[in-house]
Amino acid sequence: MKLFRKNMEKRCAYCTSASVISEREVACPYRGVVDAASHCRRFAYDPLKRVPPRPAAFEGKKYCAEDFTL
Repeated sequence: MKLFRKNMEKRCAYCTSASVISEREVACPYRGVVDAASHCRRFAYDPLKRVPPRPAAFEGKKYCAEDFTL
């Protein structure tokens, strides 16, 4: 099982050296206050800063009790 994609999108919001200011801005020690969607050549991915998308909700109304019996 692969936990991280090799072609992860480079964003300052996911960088190890950046600090989050707001939803759209981060503080970079190299470039100052920048947009969270930008990146530079010093980008280093930090998997703990990435928030994964929410899982899909279970649609239980489509199924009945007979669908779960053998």
